[in-house]
Amino acid sequence: MTAKGGATPSPGGAGAAAGTGRLFTVGLVTAWYSSNIGVLLLNKYLLSNYGFKYPIFLTMCHMSACALLSYTAIAWLRIVPMQLVRSRVQLAKIAALSLVFCGSVVSGNVSLRYLPVSFNQAVGATTPFFTAVFAYIMTVKRESWITYLTLVPVVTGVVIASGGEPSFHLFGFIMCIGATAARALKTVLQGILLSSEGEKLNSMNLLLYMAPIAVIFLLPATIFMEDNVVGVTIQLAKKDFTIVWLLLFNSCLAYFVNLTNFLVTKHTSALTLQVLGNAKGAVAVVVSIMIFRNPVSITGMLGYTLTVIGVILYSESKKRSNKP
Repeated sequence: MTAKGGATPSPGGAGAAAGTGRLFTVGLVTAWYSSNIGVLLLNKYLLSNYGFKYPIFLTMCHMSACALLSYTAIAWLRIVPMQLVRSRVQLAKIAALSLVFCGSVVSGNVSLRYLPVSFNQAVGATTPFFTAVFAYIMTVKRESWITYLTLVPVVTGVVIASGGEPSFHLFGFIMCIGATAARALKTVLQGILLSSEGEKLNSMNLLLYMAPIAVIFLLPATIFMEDNVVGVTIQLAKKDFTIVWLLLFNSCLAYFVNLTNFLVTKHTSALTLQVLGNAKGAVAVVVSIMIFRNPVSITGMLGYTLTVIGVILYSESKKRSNKP
């Protein structure tokens, strides 16, 4: 008993609380991995194996689900406090980010029609290279020479993987590079456009405003570039209603990726998320090869391994350079 008559904290109780916290974190990371890899594999299945050749419409379904579920999570469930858009200028900045984000997701989905997931992930691992390039061009922010040196194996690995990829497709490769570059550009732009304290939005609120704007951008693109997609989808549903459930599940999973990404960052750290992200790419490659049985060459795997090593070295170099 303490001097005030209160019971001292039980060591066993503290240990149980810590164990529960660890289990919760492991559960979050597992959910994040499952949703990330799941939406990637399901996109590949729909666009390539199933034959649903409408990547823009698929992206619009994703963004529609993100808009609806974001509002539900923030306005009703109050997972995070709602942050309001304060000006037309801020809204214009969010719209610009949304446009780049649309380009990234659509290009990535288009690439999955032509490339195996394993190679798609190898190219996607070069995001740090494009981030460093855009950061230098747009902010004249220079990294240490060691940081730039670590980008050499990142790019070299993809070059090697490209040469050894049995299912290489030039258009798919260009789309994949475009998706990776747009993803990096969005990150840099977000840091520039929403850098002031009055404009900063957490990722969940940013998605709340970006998603409906993305739908507005994608709707005319779907109508003009993917002729009669709604009619085709209805005809497919009449033959096999499974397509409706696949689209609904896939769209909800796309939102869950963003939700778990936010929660993992909140309960761990951005650095932990980066490390886990590097490992996720390797897991996605292994799982996709097991499911889709796409041929993989030793040269391709060596190239991808070199890229992953480069990304890990880049992350470590950035971590050290950011230390005071």
